[in-house]
Amino acid sequence: MNDSATRPRRLLLGILVLVGVLVVAALALVFTRGTPKPLDAASPAGVVQRYTAAIIDGDEDAAEQYLTAEARERCSEPEQPYTDNLRVSLISTFERESSADVKVLIVTSSDGGPFGMSEYETEEVFDLVKEDGRWLIESTPWQFALCTSKAAAL
Repeated sequence: MNDSATRPRRLLLGILVLVGVLVVAALALVFTRGTPKPLDAASPAGVVQRYTAAIIDGDEDAAEQYLTAEARERCSEPEQPYTDNLRVSLISTFERESSADVKVLIVTSSDGGPFGMSEYETEEVFDLVKEDGRWLIESTPWQFALCTSKAAAL
C-alpha cells in the first residue's frame, strides 16, 4: 500500500518538474529574443532598418546620414515625425544596379477607443539610390519623413 501511494506522488512530482522546465525554457526564449538582428549596413534593407530605428529613437542627426543630399535639402527645419506606436517589418527588397525599392509593412497602433486597442497596417516603399558606392534613401513613406509639408514650405 505504501508503494502504490508513492507512485502517483512521484508521477505528479515528475509532471510538475517537467512543466517548470518548460515554463523556464519559454521565458528564456521570450527574453533572449530582444531586438531584431541587424541587417547588412551596406544593403538597402540595412539602410532602411537603421534609418527607421533612428527616426523611432528620435535621433534626427543619425537618420539624416542615410538620406541623399536632395532629400536632406527638401526641408529647412527637420521635425520629429510621428513615431508613437509604430512597428516596421521588412516585406521585400528589389535591388537594381543604381536604385532599390525596400517594401515594408508599417503597423500603427493606438490605445483607447470604445473597443480597446486598434491597429492600422499599410505597405509602403522606401526608394534608395546608390551614390559613391553607398545606398542612400531618396524618398520615405510619410510616417518616416523628417519634416512636414508645412516645414518644407517655409
